[in-house]
Amino acid sequence: MARILLALATTDFDPTEAAIPWRILTQAGHEVLLATAGGVRATPDSLMLTGEGLDLWGAIPGLKKATIVGAVLRANAEARAAFSAMAACQSYQTPIPFADLAADAWDGLILPGGHRSAGIRPYLEDKALRAFVLGMFTAEKPVGAICHGVVVAARARRADGRSVLYGRKTTGLTWRQENLANQIANITRFWDRNYYRTYIEEAGEPPGFRSVESEVRRALASPNDFLDVARDDGDFRRKTDGMHRDSDDDNRPAFVVRDGNYVSARWPGDAFTFAKAFASLL
Repeated sequence: MARILLALATTDFDPTEAAIPWRILTQAGHEVLLATAGGVRATPDSLMLTGEGLDLWGAIPGLKKATIVGAVLRANAEARAAFSAMAACQSYQTPIPFADLAADAWDGLILPGGHRSAGIRPYLEDKALRAFVLGMFTAEKPVGAICHGVVVAARARRADGRSVLYGRKTTGLTWRQENLANQIANITRFWDRNYYRTYIEEAGEPPGFRSVESEVRRALASPNDFLDVARDDGDFRRKTDGMHRDSDDDNRPAFVVRDGNYVSARWPGDAFTFAKAFASLL
């Protein structure tokens, strides 16, 4: 049995990206403990959990429970059930502070994501978490990062100033995915148009400069080390249309990259395959 650390943003973490790996690893017999900044009990992005607030009428109290776009974009039934189970565990109630983590006490690390800027930026910018990530990579222990969790890894720097992902292959939330979600929000969540953008470009910066994909590419030895679904992939449309998600028995919609003891994935639709790929490292 391995001892795995699952790092969470204090607020607005993605429930699928956290709970599906928790469930799969726990069911496999591993001990999965949770950590947050300051040891504060985490809360997920409620929009990703319920789907309420993702439709045109989402700001109207009496109508927001009628979800159409929200029903597609939120965590599916299996992910919601996994989150409920995770939220009931003792470690979720009393997480470990990031500052108390040491690589020699752990066999693996999972870095889920989330995108809502108010809650996710502190997670992406937490220096104690970055130090722990560096320690895990230095010790060559299994690390899995999905969506914005890849940014946490990209920002963990070695003594030479290079990212721990320098020289590795990785994926992450692609600009195509991030931009598509943002375009949908510009219509369906018009009062909060940048809900899907964690960082917004400043004056003079090209579109997507502050996206997950662009930041991660800049941390790599070569921009080509950031991988996306090849257009000749037989399941290209299924993997990239934003409508299909993987499941326990269907990995066709997923895209996961493994490089040595590091596994990465793009978004909640990869979560099952991502978790199983990480489990295989253990």
